[in-house]
Amino acid sequence: MPRISPDDALALWRRADLYSLGERARKIRDEKSDPAVVTYVVDCNVNYSNVCAATCSFCAFYRRPGDPDAYSLSLPEIDRRIHALVAVGGTQLLMQGGLNPDWRLADFERLFSHIKKEFPTVDIHCLSPVEIAFLARLERLSIREVLERLKTAGLDSLPGGGAEILVDRVRKELTKGKAMTDEWLEVMRQAHRLGMPSTATMMFGHIETIEERIEHLLRIRELQDETGGFTAFIPWTYQPGNTELGGREVGAFEFLRTLALSRIFLDNFTNVQTSWLTPGEKIGQIGLFFGANDMGGTLLEEHVVHATGVSRSITEERLIRLISDAGFRPQKRNTYYKHLPAAA
Repeated sequence: MPRISPDDALALWRRADLYSLGERARKIRDEKSDPAVVTYVVDCNVNYSNVCAATCSFCAFYRRPGDPDAYSLSLPEIDRRIHALVAVGGTQLLMQGGLNPDWRLADFERLFSHIKKEFPTVDIHCLSPVEIAFLARLERLSIREVLERLKTAGLDSLPGGGAEILVDRVRKELTKGKAMTDEWLEVMRQAHRLGMPSTATMMFGHIETIEERIEHLLRIRELQDETGGFTAFIPWTYQPGNTELGGREVGAFEFLRTLALSRIFLDNFTNVQTSWLTPGEKIGQIGLFFGANDMGGTLLEEHVVHATGVSRSITEERLIRLISDAGFRPQKRNTYYKHLPAAA
């Protein structure tokens, strides 16, 4: 199927009905991966600190230093969470936090070295591009130097957090003190050049236009053409609860249309993930018919979305059931989309 342009994508958005978009996305998904299989990962999201030097109007999670509910996890607290992950057969450790100036590069080096030694079966999938860019500024090092040191310490791959919408007009309105579009992409570029894969994300449904959503997709498609380093694309909806920005959450209809359009546009991505965390389990399940071939992960210990008032959790058994009930064969995977034995 020929590559579509941003103008083509906009025309599809404006003219195609939901069913037609879903059918086209499903066909592409079936060409990219096994039509019978849907993958998932058992993972844990450890939010190591909520102290943040940036101000984001869409975020209910961040706190200022000295706030009564500001926190940073100790090493024993982090260890306890990883032990719980390993105990349920988990393999992926996702760690993200605020831009906390008290967490220096050497702290992360010690932490990752410790995790690699104590939990050798766990993939360290940690620190979003905005956290890497912040560390580079804090330490007065290049992005590449920071990544090289973290990789040596044990960092395996990067999550795609902090992308929101990769359009500077949107980022300037939503945030202060955070990486802009080109810097976010440069972190990913340098990580891929060092052999560190990553995911790409999009948080949509706030102040962006449809044209800006498509521009976001274009920027990550261009980088994927250049590096091939993205393992998956993960779209999810903005959650307005307890945020300064406020507003309304987009519904299932728009989530599914955006998911399908993303699969159609991102022709150089093998894996597209649906979301159960923000739209809910049933809509996440329906997303498997709109281009997604991955159901995401268990996200034990997630607190960022939880801070908006959305409190959902899921077990491996429930993920398996959702996939099976949709008519697919569940397949456990790791961070690199390598297939793993299912739970006993």
